[in-house]
Formats: sequence, C-alpha cells, structure tokens
Amino acid sequence: MTIIDQLIATQKQTLAYFNLSEKELGKTYAKGKWNVKQILHHLADAEAVLFERIKRTISNPGQTMFAFDQDKWAEELQYKEMPLSLSRDIFDSNRKALIYLTPKFYESKGENKYHHSETKERTLKMEIHKVANHNQGHLDQIKFALDNEI
Repeated sequence: MTIIDQLIATQKQTLAYFNLSEKELGKTYAKGKWNVKQILHHLADAEAVLFERIKRTISNPGQTMFAFDQDKWAEELQYKEMPLSLSRDIFDSNRKALIYLTPKFYESKGENKYHHSETKERTLKMEIHKVANHNQGHLDQIKFALDNEI
C-alpha cells in the first residue's frame, strides 16, 4: 500500500467515526484513557500540527519545531465539550490538503529536514508517514473501544 493509499484509507475510516452515536463516542479503549470523542478531537488537532510541520519542511527546511502537550490540549481546549463537527472539518481539510501535496513533494523534497524539540532530526517523508501511522494507531484504539466493554 502506498503512502497515498494509507492516507486515503485512514481518512475514510476516521471520518466515518465522526458519525457515531453519543453512547459510542463515550466509549474508551482502557480505563482512565480518552473516549472516542476525545480521540477524534485529538486526531484533528494532531493533523493540523503535523500538517503545519509538513508545510514548513517543504517550504523552509531546517527550522526547529516544538512538540505539543496532547493532554494539556485536551484539557484546556475542553475536548469533552467541543462540538465534534469542528474537529471533523479541521481533520478533513488538513488531510485533503496533505493528500494533494504528498505526490508533489514526497520524492522531490522528501529528504528535507527539520529539528523537532523532542525527537530531534526528522525528514518530510518521516513526517508524512507519521500522519498515517499516528492515525492508524488511534483507529485501532477506537475499534477496540467499540468492540469491548470497558
């Protein structure tokens, strides 16, 4: 499966979860962990952060970019109360743009680098793969939450 195929597949699967019932959105994959709704908000925020890193790596490589505290974002941005439709639009817009840009720059600028404040040197290709892999990891958590009573 190509990286574009992965991005499209995880996009399609993720968008379907935004239409779950409130009961399903309240399920979690482990005690004390985020529920499905919170995971979806996180995916939207992570998509936006990762896409910004990708755009910066394409256009101005060599920058230092900073990590974000996902738990602080969930708490301070009030994921529990935030309308899910906002995050759906953020996720979908950023993913569509990434799917558009990836074929244009994956090979030609794939070795462009940036410095991450925690994980150090990263390339454009690494960051694009991170988007798909990060998304898939959370899709696995959502599926587990929906298939099991925790």
